[in-house]
Amino acid sequence: MSSVEAGRIGLIETIRARDGRLPLLGRHLERLQTSVTDLGLTPPSTDLDELIRTSVVSDDLVVRLELRDGSAEITTRDASNGRSLSIMVAAEIHHPYQHKTTQREQFGRAFSRARRSGADDAVLVTAAGFVAEGTAWSLFWWDDGKLCTPAADLGILPGVGRRRMLELTSVREEHVPPGALRGRSLFLTNAVRGVVEIGSFQGQPVPPDSRTAELSAAFWPD
Repeated sequence: MSSVEAGRIGLIETIRARDGRLPLLGRHLERLQTSVTDLGLTPPSTDLDELIRTSVVSDDLVVRLELRDGSAEITTRDASNGRSLSIMVAAEIHHPYQHKTTQREQFGRAFSRARRSGADDAVLVTAAGFVAEGTAWSLFWWDDGKLCTPAADLGILPGVGRRRMLELTSVREEHVPPGALRGRSLFLTNAVRGVVEIGSFQGQPVPPDSRTAELSAAFWPD
């Protein structure tokens, strides 16, 4: 990456505070440091751990950190509920997104089109036709008793929520087209909302699975 490109790009971490605690903070900071190193960006000029912790002024909120050219900016917002969602397949082609940077235009377009179409959100598919990831979340589904997710080698973000799920249970990474998910029980994860059931996919109801609720209950570490 050139110095001009490095000056333009920023890194984002969106962190959940629950009961005044930051249960996944260490994982966020680890991913951020990896991205700084891999992309050759300017490291933070302040202690991010302390900066984030001092921003937690209420028990339940979302902390957004943006790091650009070594400077960190913090914003906060209230956390939202984890109701089930209607998901569509985006027309937007997924391009590799292995670091959580500010260059998120593909996801913004997919989300906006989903909302205009009456869905809550969208999942993007690679040029080869494989399901990749949502606009701000990782996808999981149950297949004959096995939990599955899109493979990391599709160029998806190493999501903090995805990593937490892989810590909790055995997960099979797969390359599948959207049609392979028809009739499966689906859910999404991210580090803000935890586990969220998908209620409909491509306009069709998604069957529930009791194991999803069990994973949701175990998602947030003590």
